[in-house]
Amino acid sequence: MSAPTSDQARATFSAMTEGTADDWQRIAASSLAFYPGLPDRVMTHLRLLDGDFGGFKVDRLTHSLQTATRAYRADRDDAYVACALLHDIGDTLASFNHPDVGAAIVKPFVDDGYHWMVEKHGVFQGYYFFHHLGLDRNMRDQFDGHPYYDLTAEFCADFDQPSFDPDYPTMALEEFEPLLRDFFRSPQRSIYKREG
Repeated sequence: MSAPTSDQARATFSAMTEGTADDWQRIAASSLAFYPGLPDRVMTHLRLLDGDFGGFKVDRLTHSLQTATRAYRADRDDAYVACALLHDIGDTLASFNHPDVGAAIVKPFVDDGYHWMVEKHGVFQGYYFFHHLGLDRNMRDQFDGHPYYDLTAEFCADFDQPSFDPDYPTMALEEFEPLLRDFFRSPQRSIYKREG
């Protein structure tokens, strides 16, 4: 579904302090009409990673698809596969903190473990290369004993770090579309969602 058009009913206020219940009902209705297009917008943003090699043997889209393909073929659940696909989606906008973007996108749709895994994967991935850049490869040890440490270490070891192989038979983005549509169907948590 596309963005709301200019001929749809809009709020009457110029400052939130002037808003009425009717205004907020119009805004809520517009938001609900816009929400179903989220999977399309996410896939469009993933496509921005296409052709961006960043010095690697494969571009960032291929890396993301390959990470998700490996998770899918390892029979991980759909939420895990979605996290694998989206873990680096922030590369284009957040060059210095890309895991935060991926984590923000998946947060409403996953449990705390998967959210933490995406949010911290950059630190855990550093185990494989930080020492080559003069950084501490054991930076992840600050989280030793954390309930999601092993989950995140495994994600990086088994799915993220080996996914730069141009010869690996990688699934296409379109093959993940049904999974993404289901993943984004209903948020588990949001400040905009009523409890109960």
